Amino acid sequence: MSEHKEPTRKRRSAGRVTLQAVAKRVGVSMMTVSRYFNQPEQVAEDQRQKIAAAVAELGYVPNLVAGGLASARGRIVGMVVPNISGPIFAKTIQGFSDTLSRHGYQLLLASSYFSTDQEESAVRAFLGWSPAALVVTSHFHSPATEKMLADTDIPVIEMWDYQPQRAMMQIGFSHHQVGVSAARYLYDRGYRRIAFVQNSAAGDFSALERRDGYMATLHELGLEPLLFVPDADRAPFEAGKQAMDTLMDRAQRPDAIVFANDNLAAGALLAGQRAGVRIPQDCAVLGFGDYPFAEMLMPSLTTIRPPALEIGVLAATRVLQSLGVLAGQGSLERLNLLACEVVEREST
Repeated sequence: MSEHKEPTRKRRSAGRVTLQAVAKRVGVSMMTVSRYFNQPEQVAEDQRQKIAAAVAELGYVPNLVAGGLASARGRIVGMVVPNISGPIFAKTIQGFSDTLSRHGYQLLLASSYFSTDQEESAVRAFLGWSPAALVVTSHFHSPATEKMLADTDIPVIEMWDYQPQRAMMQIGFSHHQVGVSAARYLYDRGYRRIAFVQNSAAGDFSALERRDGYMATLHELGLEPLLFVPDADRAPFEAGKQAMDTLMDRAQRPDAIVFANDNLAAGALLAGQRAGVRIPQDCAVLGFGDYPFAEMLMPSLTTIRPPALEIGVLAATRVLQSLGVLAGQGSLERLNLLACEVVEREST
């Protein structure tokens, strides 16, 4: 049996921005720039700001791999998701990791918690370890992250979204269309005063795209959108409770509410029960995510199920194809549009 031979990869050092280039741009020594990364507290505040600006502008990535290994292909694939602790990305992460591991590759995972700055730090750290490929979530990145993704020579995938105009490979779905589907589903069942509750987590821009789809659809149907924004960074169940309590206290109550995710919807559903709101008779509740608890609630939660597992498996498959580990590199699909589905249960 012949031994598998991995395809040749160009050296990552080629064209790479050096520590010396950053030092020259700022006008400090290379030792000062090195200290900025390793012992930032020993660098003056004004110099830290100048170095940070130069790093972002030049797209500098510190090489964390020993010099002799810098050109070697690693068997690590980096992935950045907005939230590791929540259930919504669990199937994606598991499907991705399982598919990689069957071919001798391992997942290196980081959470940005909806912060473009944290995502930027994770991407810079990952690239410094010379991974085989990198997977990021959605298309909302800082300018520095955009530059790093554009300049790297490894495969880069944007998942959990679908933006065909973007240069990176796309594996996901349209969040705007999710908002459209939610609004039309409720309208087709006779609901007319339909509200939308945003995520309490700052930086969840994908949820805002779902909101925009909802708003556009209501305008098309001749209805007035009703938006509620919970207090920033309030815990999801508490944010859902706040939304339900506030909206049900209005003279013109909504007869249906779309929530940015199932956590918010569950908090609202439980709060409504305590307040004597009959669901769905007085107000229907619709979530997003199809979290494991959704069908266990009373009443069970109608929600929109994203293709979470399919995204993870397909992203790993595309990575392995890009690296030549799996067949199909010659016909690699850059655009991979998947579908979400409405899971109808008792809350509507």
